[in-house]
Amino acid sequence: MMSNTEQELQQLQEFLARHPKVVALTGAGISASSGIATYRDAAGRWLYSTPIQHREFLQSAAVRQRYWTRSWFGWPAVRDARCNVAHRALATLEQQGVVSLVITQNVDRLHQRAGSSAVVDLHGRLDRVRCLGCAAFIDREVMQQRLARANPQLATRPQASAQRPDGDMALPDTLAIDTQVPPCEVCGDVLMPDVVFFGGNVPAERVLRANEALAAADALLVIGSSLQVYSGFRFCRRAREQNKALLIINPGLTRADALATLKLSTPCETLLDAAITGTFTANT
Repeated sequence: MMSNTEQELQQLQEFLARHPKVVALTGAGISASSGIATYRDAAGRWLYSTPIQHREFLQSAAVRQRYWTRSWFGWPAVRDARCNVAHRALATLEQQGVVSLVITQNVDRLHQRAGSSAVVDLHGRLDRVRCLGCAAFIDREVMQQRLARANPQLATRPQASAQRPDGDMALPDTLAIDTQVPPCEVCGDVLMPDVVFFGGNVPAERVLRANEALAAADALLVIGSSLQVYSGFRFCRRAREQNKALLIINPGLTRADALATLKLSTPCETLLDAAITGTFTANT
C-alpha cells in the first residue's frame, strides 16, 4: 500500500503529464528550508507585528530609520541563503519545457540562483536599492557598506534573535533613533529597497507578463503560498476563469483551496525533487 507521500507524488506526476506546460506561482514556503522565515502559520495567520506600509516609508523619516536599522541586521541572512532542491527542481522543469514562467512573491532571488531564467519577481528584489528621485539603482550590499560607515554603532549592538521575512530583524525601535540613512549619491533623494511594500502597487508590466504566460499555459502550479495577499491570489482566480487546472502544494490552508483542482500537502521539496529524480531523497 502506498504512503500518502507516494500517492501525492503520483498525483503530481499525473498532473504534469496531463498539463505539460504550466506556470508556477511561489510564495515564502518554498524558501523556508533555505532559512528564510515565512510570514504566516499553517492556518494562514500573520505571525508578526504590522508590516511597514508603502506610504509610511515614503512619508516618515523615522520609519525609514527603523527599516534600514532592522535591514542592516537582517540582510546577511538573505544574502547568504542558498537555493534548495525545490528551487532547483523548478529550474530543471523550466529546462525541460514544462514550466514556462515562475511568478514569485518572494524577493530573495533564489529562483534565479537555482538556474531559472523565466521569472517574474512580483514583489521586487531585495538585492537592489533604488532612488525614489532619479531612479538610480545600487546593489544592496553597497547600501550595507554605506550604512555601516554612517553608523559604526550598529556593529557594537547585539543582534536580535528573531529573523523575520524579507531581510528584516526584530529589534526595539529605540535602537533606530540615531541611525543615519544615507541618501542617493546621484541626486540626494530617498533610497528604498527595490521591493513592493504592503500597500504598494505591483508594476503593471509584471502583472501583464504573468497573465500572458498563464493564458498560454495549461495549468497553474502554486507552491508554498497561503495566497492571502491578492497580488498572488488574482492568478488563481484568473486560472479558474480561464478553465485552467490549479494545483496547490502547501501543507497549510490557502485562500484558493476552494478553487483548486488538486491540493497536495507533502512538503514541496520532497515532491518536486522526487518528481524530477524519480526517487525520494532524505533531508531534502
